[in-house]
Amino acid sequence: MSVTVRVPTTLRTLTAGASEVELAGATVGDVLDQLESAHPGFKDRLLDDEGGLRRFVNLYVADDDVRFRDGLATPVADGDTVSIIPAVAGGAA
Repeated sequence: MSVTVRVPTTLRTLTAGASEVELAGATVGDVLDQLESAHPGFKDRLLDDEGGLRRFVNLYVADDDVRFRDGLATPVADGDTVSIIPAVAGGAA
């Protein structure tokens, strides 16, 4: 099944500038494995040493944060979009 992964600007150096890539997988974890195979370096940026999602990275399937679903085991369907959203921090100066 084909899934679109939306890549944030800060990680597009890993995809030769592509803002979206088409991959296959049954779960978010499968899609990330495919993303790493096709574009090495993503797992280091997205996952911690235990293989969990880093605190400052959010992954969405459609409009659902995977942290509130099944994490990396969240299923994806043909045609779904997985969005990688880096957390933004800051405040008023």
